[in-house]
Amino acid sequence: MSQYDVDLFVIGAGSGGVRAARTAASKGARVAIAEDRHLGGTCVNVGCVPKKLYSYAAHFHDAFEESRGYGWQFSAEPTFDWPVLRDNKQAEIARLNGIYEKLLTNADVELINGRAEIVDAHTVTVNNRRISAEKILIATGGQPWMPEFEGREHVLDSDHVFDLERFPQRFLVIGGGYIAVEFASIFNGLGAETHLAYRGPLFLRGFDVEQREFIRDEMHKKGVNLHFEANIVRVEKRGEVYDVALSNGQQLEVDAILGATGRRPHFEGLGLENLDIEREDSGKLKVDDRYQTSVPSVLALGDIIEGPELTPVALEEAMRLVELHFGSGEAEPIDYDSIATAVFCHPNMGTVGLTEEEARERGATIRVYTTSFKPMRHTLSGSDERCLMKLVVDDASDRVLGAHMVGEEAGELIQGLGIAVRAGLTKRDFDNTIGVHPTSAEEFVTLRSVTRH
Repeated sequence: MSQYDVDLFVIGAGSGGVRAARTAASKGARVAIAEDRHLGGTCVNVGCVPKKLYSYAAHFHDAFEESRGYGWQFSAEPTFDWPVLRDNKQAEIARLNGIYEKLLTNADVELINGRAEIVDAHTVTVNNRRISAEKILIATGGQPWMPEFEGREHVLDSDHVFDLERFPQRFLVIGGGYIAVEFASIFNGLGAETHLAYRGPLFLRGFDVEQREFIRDEMHKKGVNLHFEANIVRVEKRGEVYDVALSNGQQLEVDAILGATGRRPHFEGLGLENLDIEREDSGKLKVDDRYQTSVPSVLALGDIIEGPELTPVALEEAMRLVELHFGSGEAEPIDYDSIATAVFCHPNMGTVGLTEEEARERGATIRVYTTSFKPMRHTLSGSDERCLMKLVVDDASDRVLGAHMVGEEAGELIQGLGIAVRAGLTKRDFDNTIGVHPTSAEEFVTLRSVTRH
């Protein structure tokens, strides 16, 4: 009989925590999990899921307009009802929370509603209950962070922007990461006069520069007001509106402001001060290749360790962690260079593998293939939206190092290319693949002319 109450105690019932709990339980481990907010974590409740639903809603605005070129006429102009979208989203989130609860219950995982605090290397307390565990897994995820400025209390964060009582006719986003760019596209598509203010010269830092420039131009064409190299100096509330002063001297009057300036690990009240756990320079927890912190019985995964802050990454880390600690003891490491991801701005961006800049920084001699075109759908729609596709190829081995796209359903398309890049396929393999016609996707296998070396 084990000297501990449970074999694994998981703190945080987000995607990674739930997957680790269920998988460990399926291997015979006694597992408990504690969560003081929502089941499913950021992704299900205030991240990927509601964001994608809102992105779908925003696309209908353009779709109604574009359908006219295909013969569709409306007896009245389409109107948007914010409460319907908001409330239907809330119902879907509630449904998903119920599914997560059933998944845990059916796996014989004990679910505890409360914030767990670590007491020592093998003990936690939650709801005044003391529980001992052979291993403790921290999977608390991240939370929004904003810098200090005058009037900061008037600014929403991404956890609260989904549930506004009224739709803002004038909307400002502060930030330049994927969350900022996505919400700027969403509220613009839903009909708000939308502004995005970012302190740098170009948003989406870390992604391929050519993609970033292309998205900038496409968002500008769609009517998003972009304010680069502009910090927030001051926000003042005046009745129901907000006066915003930017560092470039501009003054904006808006109805709502979203601060999307970054996320940091959600460690408050966790009790980390009771253990001497090493941190990265970023403040995240340092782990080894077995997801162990400097206190071997304490494990960590997901957004609180170094690596891409993506739900599928947390899920894969959970599977490997369980295999290492409750399974065979061996697991193939994740190839972080070949993780496909998407940014659901309008138009969407999909990317996998190395950017052109990363490939050059690593000293590779490369060939770059690019194409930009108006998709067939827009030959009749009247839209001037364009699509960008790009391949980064190692000249010596002919291996495709990166594939990048901006355009409709880029996220769907890049998943298949993720397999190709992960498998190490060559440009010749792409060239020898016959395309599906007529599609935009076929452009990836018909790129023949080198754009630049």
